[in-house]
Amino acid sequence: MTKRYPAVACAFLALLFAAGVPLSPSSFAAPPRATTLPPHYTDSLIAYPVAKSRKNSSALTPVMIRDLRVATYPDWTRLVLDLERRVQFTENRQNNPDRVIIELKNAKLGTAVKGKLSGGTLPEAVTITQRTPRSVAVSLKAKRISDYKILPLSNPDRLVVDIMPRSGSENIKKTGDQPSPNGHEPQPRVQPVPRQTLKTIVIDPGHGGKDPGARGAHGTEEKDITLKVALLLRDLLRKEPDTRVLMTRDRDVFIELEDRAKFANHNNADLFVSIHVNSHPQKGIKGIEIYHFGEAKDQRALEVAARENGTPLSSAGVGWEYLVADLLTTKKIEDSLELAWTTKQAMVTRLNGHYNTVDHGVKTAPFYVLRFTTMPSILAEIAYISNPAEEQLLKSASFLARVAEALFDGVKTFVSPNRLSSK
Repeated sequence: MTKRYPAVACAFLALLFAAGVPLSPSSFAAPPRATTLPPHYTDSLIAYPVAKSRKNSSALTPVMIRDLRVATYPDWTRLVLDLERRVQFTENRQNNPDRVIIELKNAKLGTAVKGKLSGGTLPEAVTITQRTPRSVAVSLKAKRISDYKILPLSNPDRLVVDIMPRSGSENIKKTGDQPSPNGHEPQPRVQPVPRQTLKTIVIDPGHGGKDPGARGAHGTEEKDITLKVALLLRDLLRKEPDTRVLMTRDRDVFIELEDRAKFANHNNADLFVSIHVNSHPQKGIKGIEIYHFGEAKDQRALEVAARENGTPLSSAGVGWEYLVADLLTTKKIEDSLELAWTTKQAMVTRLNGHYNTVDHGVKTAPFYVLRFTTMPSILAEIAYISNPAEEQLLKSASFLARVAEALFDGVKTFVSPNRLSSK
């Protein structure tokens, strides 16, 4: 302003001086910009500038790991870290020795956890250490595990780590467990917590009626395969005492996806198992994969959800986070993940000795048929009908029987040690 209107500026300053207004260079500085913290600030580990002046901010206080729980199953182990609040973590592979490191940032081991670690609670494939004063490391020995999955949960906050042992590794043996003097093997220190009694299981054969689902090159239709497997699974489950088994369809009829979930909810089902057959543009792709509801972690999972939902790919994942927040309880998410893992492991175990099974693992995707169910629920893709060899298998009665037996084994393992027998 002073360059264009020096006389006016000087006159204005003279008036201020005459009025007794104190003048200094800061009088003409721009007003400070308002600092707006993100809504998740108190749980964030990002050091925003204003956070440096907040000595009592929860973002600067290490997150206390309050407790450690371990549950051992025949084919896998679950670790649960109970947290004071949410925590950020990273995953990376390290050599010498070869291991996977899951690092919890700005975290601290609590007294209860330290006591359990000193008592030899963990499997031999796992170690948990206070790596630095503000960092906790969960180390998984790569040579002893075949797979793992991490699931952060809230209400209450905790971090779940599921570990699959490599073939030949002992899954239940704990560090420090030694045979007792009388020659008997020691009992595991931590046992799975029994669930409430399961009474009703709903089986959902995918597609039906006017909706054939995926088709194979030789005319095999998904709706027929899913119904055959579902009927076999129903017959296996009905042999269990005091177990009610229902089906969303037991013949070739069309059922809306939303109605399948309503049926399960109306009958107060304890488990929901939806059976499907996969398809892929590349005919060489084959194998199994098990889904539970959630965000699609990769493009392929989103494509599978879009195909099964019968919706455009662009809308398949829209709004999944709101559905999770509003329609799914934390317990349902955790149990659905566990049911997915037990089912996947059972399918690999049952099929591997007879077929060259490709394990695509456990995945999440926004399936409509799962989103409104109020009980633990999964969607099993049992084979690729687009693969010529697997299409032939899907026509085999023995293959379908083994798939049904595998699904049955997955349910049995999930409810163990409850009343479903292990015969």
